[in-house]
Amino acid sequence: MKRFWKTVEKVRLEDGWTIALDGKAVRTPARAPLIVPTEKLARAIAEEWSAVTGEIDPRAMPLTGLANAAIDRVAADRQAFAASLAHYAEADLACYRAEWPPELVERQSQTWDGLLAWARRRYDVDFATTSGLVHVPQPPATVERLGQAVAELDSFRLAGLSPLVTASGSLIAALAVIEKAMTAEKAWESVSIDDRWQLEKWGRDVEAEAALEARRQDFLAGARFLDLLED
Repeated sequence: MKRFWKTVEKVRLEDGWTIALDGKAVRTPARAPLIVPTEKLARAIAEEWSAVTGEIDPRAMPLTGLANAAIDRVAADRQAFAASLAHYAEADLACYRAEWPPELVERQSQTWDGLLAWARRRYDVDFATTSGLVHVPQPPATVERLGQAVAELDSFRLAGLSPLVTASGSLIAALAVIEKAMTAEKAWESVSIDDRWQLEKWGRDVEAEAALEARRQDFLAGARFLDLLED
């Protein structure tokens, strides 16, 4: 679809904010009203629509996409969506370490040990770690408490948390971002250690670099979405 509107504005409603194109309120793909909880998020979404110059490119409008997801997908069954993210607690990236080479083992340890230490303090849990890819069960109390932390989030925060988890494979890193224990950029550096190591070791790979950058953009978009939900 090409741009058909001339004006974009954010509009205050009783239950939040919406975006109007030429005075007409935007709707989600499921035709629900696009209503967001904060003025900051509405302003940022309006900026995405204002920036469209030709055909609409969803990749260039991540905040709009996450707001649509919060309304159409997450709110429809918030508990099920939360459970799908909480499932990552059973096999978090930070619990699976390389066996070789020593340099990669050291990088993972320096970064991921601190991440797990934060989660232990914050949620009063413990973690089982392993070297290699063989699944290691986490303590039931750990899975339960991390799942509870996710279940307490509203639909918009779950939508923002989702790309942090899925792009990284680490629920712990995602929770560290939402809890302001780690910046989004620092968290991305942490969860992308393996990918960046492979690029360093094997040299330039255009496709691999593009895939990694796409995941990075998804991760940072989720973090920005979460920031914009703060009053």
